[in-house]
Amino acid sequence: MAKTLIFGHQKPDTDSVTSAIVLSYLKNKLGFNTEPRVLGDINNETKFVLDYFGFKTPKYLSDVRLQVRDVKYNKNCFLYERDSVFHAYKYMNETKVSTIPVVDDNGFYLGAISMKYITNDLIDGNLGFLDASYDNILESLQGKKILKFDEEIKGNIILPSYKSETFKEVVPIDKGSIIIVGDRYKIIEHAIQNKVSLIILDNGVTIGKELLDLAKKNRINIISTKYSGVFSANLSVLSNYIRNKMEKAEIITVNENDSLYDALELANRKKFSNYPVLNNAGKCLGIFCATISNNKRPKQVILVDHNEIEQSVIGLDEAEIIEVVDHHKIGNIGTSLPINFRNMPLGSTNTILYLMFKERNVKIPKDIAGLMLSGIISDTLLLSSPTTTEVDKKVLLRLSEIAGVDYEKYGMEMFKAGSSIKGKSVGEVIHGDFKVFMVDNQKIGVGQVSTMNTEEIIQRQDEFVKALNELAHDEDYAAIALFVTDIMKNGSYIFYNEDSTKIFAESFNYPKIKEGTFFKGVVSRKKQIIPKIMNYMDNNS
Repeated sequence: MAKTLIFGHQKPDTDSVTSAIVLSYLKNKLGFNTEPRVLGDINNETKFVLDYFGFKTPKYLSDVRLQVRDVKYNKNCFLYERDSVFHAYKYMNETKVSTIPVVDDNGFYLGAISMKYITNDLIDGNLGFLDASYDNILESLQGKKILKFDEEIKGNIILPSYKSETFKEVVPIDKGSIIIVGDRYKIIEHAIQNKVSLIILDNGVTIGKELLDLAKKNRINIISTKYSGVFSANLSVLSNYIRNKMEKAEIITVNENDSLYDALELANRKKFSNYPVLNNAGKCLGIFCATISNNKRPKQVILVDHNEIEQSVIGLDEAEIIEVVDHHKIGNIGTSLPINFRNMPLGSTNTILYLMFKERNVKIPKDIAGLMLSGIISDTLLLSSPTTTEVDKKVLLRLSEIAGVDYEKYGMEMFKAGSSIKGKSVGEVIHGDFKVFMVDNQKIGVGQVSTMNTEEIIQRQDEFVKALNELAHDEDYAAIALFVTDIMKNGSYIFYNEDSTKIFAESFNYPKIKEGTFFKGVVSRKKQIIPKIMNYMDNNS
């Protein structure tokens, strides 16, 4: 059963990453099969939190588009290179698949064999040569094992049509010969003495003890069949290894991780029906048939700390959203079926998760409590943000007791670990926690960085303003800004693209605004920054 993936937004912060891990823990305790993921690199603050409480960073999730692996293709549908043509034919009839991948003993893809290719080979191929295993020949002839000394048989098929003496004179036989013969015992003896590779006794013929002992002495392989000589010759050809009959160049493969859309586009161009499915190592997993592509199994996902398409994973429209847990405004994500949607006006997604633990009577372990309190501290700026509620405060106190952590002291350590921008480029700082909003088809970008050392950015003001101007021009932003939140001063400095001076001046009712203006008490992008900008844009569109 595929795991349900739980993840936050594209710019992972502490609340989104920890809430994904925490909700996954809760869901799994309730009997679900889930896994937390992240959509991008985590920041220094989040790294500190995960290290402090002993968690690994969740795996990266690039997209949730439908892939070949999400279609119910014919898994484990393949043949081994030493299987016979006869076995391949039967397998095709059983599976109703006319092209079958061929693999080696370790499952690595070699080529494919098709019903069409078998037919062509039986008409145009070399019908007088056999390269097969003893057991394959036995199966094709529905024969009886008389003597077996070799696993593999290789040679030219000979049906004696001359008199015995003439045959001995004009037909050379040796280890590379396979004799199909009835009750012509002189020829059988001659074949044994010349140590042929295999004797096939047709029409149910048996041989006496003297010839049998001679055959044992010379290590001659012998099979008996009920079929006639000509029919036995035809059937024995079907025992050939398919490794000598398979196609390579014309067969197109797909990877299990390929986009389903891309695979169907390929099928539409090439007009083939079946495509071997490989994994990244080159092992064959089965066969993909374009005609069964409607039997899809979309990835199931749960969103935390966001509910807007622009902030989520690539291909979300091809996934099945089964739940959302968030504390932001309701965005533009839609679903085809009703889902669990938990949205509350609280300071952190982790506060909502605490309530969910209590509602379901699931005990919160010490390390999980540590993650939860970290998310609350981060999103409420240690309870100083205007988004903070009385519920957040009470929950943080209770989680601190469970985790055995002095949340104020720990919070300052956490901010200190995450607030330094040393070694980061201007672009990395701007996009570290960056969100895009649309207002009447105008794109607004707002980045925010919380720090205990604002001088690191103020001293590089010109670099940041230049970068914001270039971003606004290159990516068509109506307005773009970076808010540098000073954790100790409980306020934010603003840097913005020059063409949007009026927008920010009137949004914040600050006519004398300039680069680096400090807004006392403005720390929440969600509650204090975005609403002001959106209100101005709505009234002046």
